[in-house]
Order: sequence, then C-alpha cells, then structure tokens
Amino acid sequence: MAALKKIAIFLIAGLLLVIVALDIWGALTLGSLTPSANPALDKDANKVVMVFGATGSVGDGLLKAAVEDPDVEKVYVVTRRSSPRIEAGVASGKVEMLLHEDFTDYSGLATILGQVNTVLWGLGTTSVGMDDETYTWIHVDFPIAFINAWLAARTEGPMSFHTVTGMGTDLNGEQHWAREKGRAEQEAAMLAEGTGLRTFGYRSAFVRPTSEQANVLHYALEALLRPGALVIPSKDLGGAMLEISARTTELPNGALIDNADSIAYAEAYRERMKR
Repeated sequence: MAALKKIAIFLIAGLLLVIVALDIWGALTLGSLTPSANPALDKDANKVVMVFGATGSVGDGLLKAAVEDPDVEKVYVVTRRSSPRIEAGVASGKVEMLLHEDFTDYSGLATILGQVNTVLWGLGTTSVGMDDETYTWIHVDFPIAFINAWLAARTEGPMSFHTVTGMGTDLNGEQHWAREKGRAEQEAAMLAEGTGLRTFGYRSAFVRPTSEQANVLHYALEALLRPGALVIPSKDLGGAMLEISARTTELPNGALIDNADSIAYAEAYRERMKR
C-alpha cells in the first residue's frame, strides 16, 4: 500500500510538472494576433449562421454562442441527431435543425446554403483507435465537400468558415492527424481564394465544455492550464469566431488562430456585447 501511495504521489507530481512546463511554454509562445481597438464591424456578417458538430462538447458551445448573439437572426444546425440545446433553440424559433446523414453531399441544402454568412464547424472526432482513411474522410473530405457546395450556392456578401483543428495541427507533422488537419486548413483556404470567403483554422488547446456539460475535472484542468493560455471555454471560442466574422477586413483568408489569439478575440467580443 505504501509503495502504491508513493507511485501515485510521483505520478501526480510528474503531471503537475508537465502542466507547469506547458503553461510556461504557452505563456511565452502563444499569441500573435492583437484585435484592433477600433474595428470596422459588419453587423450583417453573422446574420445567418450554420453550425456543424453541435452535439459534441465543442460544438455545443459554438451553438450556444450563436444562439445568444443578438446580431444572429437565424441558426441552422446540420446534424445526425438532436440535443437539449438544439431542441431549446428550435423551440425559441431561432434555430432550425437539418437532419443530415451524408456529410460529403449537400445538394439538398443548396437553397439554405445561399443564405448562410458564417459557418462554425465543430465536427470531428479523436484519432485514437481510428484508421487513417476514416479520419481523412471526416476531417478533410467532409469540410472540403461542404465548402465546394457553399461556394456553388453563394459568393456574395460576407462569408466566413471557422473550423476547430486543434493545437499540434501541422501540414508537415509526423502524425497523420496533424498532417490531415493541416491539409484541410490549406485546401479550404485555397478553395476560398478570390471568392470573398474567408476561412480560419482554430488551433485550440483544451476547449472546456459549456457549464451545462462541464464537470469538476474540466474546471480543475481549466484552472491549471489558464496561466499558459492553453484553455478556452467552448462558448468563448464561438464568441471569438463570431467576432472575427464581424471584423470583415481585419484578418485574411487562411489565417490560423492559436489559443491565446482566440482568448483575445473572445474578450473583444464580450466587451462589444456589453455596449
């Protein structure tokens, strides 16, 4: 028993040292973007929002942000199933749920896609235990098929596509998941070039679920990672996306947003919402 206790103490101490090292690294290296203090805002930029992955822990927060934004008039949720937040949004009249099975085929949504200004893409899954082909299908084929369909339906007015790729994404990385998410970022930006669409990849670290989904462990991890700008609540991430959408001339197509950048834009969004 004593030996097990020593091992547990050793493991906990080691984990804390790793977290401290990560916090130091994050504080020193993250954050390359500074939101303009006097931005040019287009309030119609988020008039119609579409959310993918809304039943997941990240997407739930993106949906919450969109529903609570007063500038968003309509939210379309493309999903295979419902959730309490989707149902509440539908009941309020602000959300329309579009049950969808094939995320490489959007031909049936062409009319709706012609209305959409902003897409918050939280659709994805872990690479653990998943074969490379399926991972590519979900994280590259799905979003690229959507962007092609969206551009075929709409190329006028403000358009922005926001996808959560995650920290460690690297087009030239050693891991398959990192390369494929980097490829998705690159291909999305290339498709958007010259069309008026702006695409953004959010290389977030730990995205804490909404208060309705979070537990004690989530909040403990948030407290430990906050000093290194390595955590952002999912609703705040959605707010950062909506803020960047509204700033239609501030960031270029293909911009990559690290966790500290998301935190900065989320703070700018909160300050704007207070006015």
